[in-house]
This record gives sequence, structure tokens and C-alpha cells, in this order.
Amino acid sequence: MTPITTYIGTSNHGFAQYAQDEIRKLFPGSKFTLLVPTEVFLFELPADMDPARAVETIHEQEPIFLRHMQPVLQDWEITGTEADLEQLKSWLREAISEGRILYGEKIAIQVRKEDRAAVPFAPFAVKAALDEILVNDLQAEPVVRYADRILSIYFGAKRIYAGISRPADNLSDWSGGAIRFMKEDDQISRAKFKLLEAEQRFGIDFGVARTALDIGAAPGGWTSLLLERGLKVTAIDPAAMSPRLLGNPNLRVYKKNASEVKLRDNEFDLLVCDMSWDPRQMGRLVADLLYSLQSGGTAIVTVKLMHKKPFQTVRDVLRIFESSLFLLKAKQLFHNREELTLYLQKM
Repeated sequence: MTPITTYIGTSNHGFAQYAQDEIRKLFPGSKFTLLVPTEVFLFELPADMDPARAVETIHEQEPIFLRHMQPVLQDWEITGTEADLEQLKSWLREAISEGRILYGEKIAIQVRKEDRAAVPFAPFAVKAALDEILVNDLQAEPVVRYADRILSIYFGAKRIYAGISRPADNLSDWSGGAIRFMKEDDQISRAKFKLLEAEQRFGIDFGVARTALDIGAAPGGWTSLLLERGLKVTAIDPAAMSPRLLGNPNLRVYKKNASEVKLRDNEFDLLVCDMSWDPRQMGRLVADLLYSLQSGGTAIVTVKLMHKKPFQTVRDVLRIFESSLFLLKAKQLFHNREELTLYLQKM
């Protein structure tokens, strides 16, 4: 098998350059080609880089801004005809014959298509055609999530890129890392999606916590999720919380500035903060309340990237926290937009 040295990387819109900077730092000499400006790009590892070790390195030192990656096993020029689909079918049958996909596996086919890609079929039609081959030739089980293997198809402006990988090696088992949640009829705010994604992406079990502090809580998107998980929540914000939350016996609200609230030492085992503040101001405010978080407790904090110097911003915030918190992971999640999420633990 030909070693995989080329990948498609995806970041949040506007942050591709930062993802490339992180990859270049891990693998000096890497080459980049933009596919979608500021968002999707090809990156090619140096010729002397062992591909398996490269994937391990990315897992060990995961870039903040690389949301998703997929290998490129083969690529070819788009014709804009049905021949493109036939080429994909032939590629899949060849991959099966080479043993890249195994009998009875659960397979997720993820198809992405740029707006500029002039092909006469929609992504779902490509998936349906390839699923049929998997079922007929391998008795494989087509799935959307929790796959044994992912087949990634990317239709660029001029070329088609195809790859096969384990879900973990893509950094996300969602197509392009674009994790989707269903909006609830009574949902308080879309901010809830950020905490839901952090829960999944960082493997957090909120159920093991008992008490949570939500700083800058209004109108209560994060508070609502923590209450659903069975926690007792203390919410602090001078703005009003959603009326739907008020009266919940597990909720205590301080309608004040956080600097005006006095809490008990070691009162909480979880602290969360999602505030639209200058990141350094936010960091100092959170740091002043860390006495209330138990040793070993978890903190989840979003950092607004207001000045387009994200690496310096992260360093500044972590410097504020360094006497009390250590970083488990920093990641720009799909639902973050112009921010990123820190996952930390109290010393």
C-alpha cells in the first residue's frame, strides 16, 4: 500500500492559517494548498515523515485550530459527467480488493462538495451508490456514526479526493468535523451546543459532578444543560436568566457581577464560563473565583479571539490560570466560531 502523505484539513472559517501554522510547527517542510479560502486546505507531509508516526504526533499534540483531517489515498480530475461517479465506484472496489475495508465492518461514507464543484450529482447520491457496493460486495453495514471505518469523498473545484481511515484518525467522526445537534423547541440559546460539543469532544461525563458554578450564565443555555445532567448549579450574571429556569430547586441565581459574590471554599466540582468579554478580563474574573472549585475539579472556559492573535491570547489566559489550573486541552470547536474552548483541571 502507498503511504499516506497528503491530507485535507478543515478549520473554522477564518482560521485555516492558524491550523497550518500549527501543522508546520509539528512537521517542518509541510506543503499547503488552499481548497476553500480560510477554511479547507490540502497539506502534504515531508517526504521523510512516517505517516503512522505523523498521525500519532497529531493525536499527542493536537492542533487547536485543525477541526478535522482526512487522508487522500487517491485523487483525479473532475470531468463533470457520470464518469466521475463510475471512477469512485472503481476506486471503492479496488480498495475492497486490497483489504482496506473488511467484511462486515460498519462503514460511514462522508461526502463533501464545494460550491464550485461542477458535478451532476448531489452528495447523497454518491453515498447511496457507494453504500450499495459495500452492502453487496462486503455485507458491510452503512452507518452515520460509530463506524469502524470512514470513507471520505471530497469534491473540490477541479479534483476529487478520496480516502479511508479510522474515525479517531480524522479527529472527528462527523463529516468535516461539523458536529450537528437538533434544536429543541424550548431551547434557551444556541450557546448550549458549545457545551454539548465540549462534552462529546473532550469525553466529559457531567454526571460524575454534583455542583457547578456557571459564571456569566444568562440567559442560561449552559445552566440548562447542567441541570439536565442532574447537577446543582449556581449561576452568576447581572443579566436576567430565562424564566423557564427560575424555580428549579437545583438552581441558585446571583443577579450580580461575579466580583460582588462571595462563595464557599471548595464548594464546586465543576466551573464553566462562556462570556463575551475581553479574554484577559474574563481570565482574571474566573481566577478570582477559583477558590470555590475543589482540587481535581474541572473548568470549561471559552476564550473570545477578539484581537486575531489567538496563540498569544491563549498564552495570556493560561498565564492568569497557571497557579490554580492546568490545561487538559485547548480546541476550537465547530460551534465556537470566533472563539475557542479550554478544558482545564484544578490543581
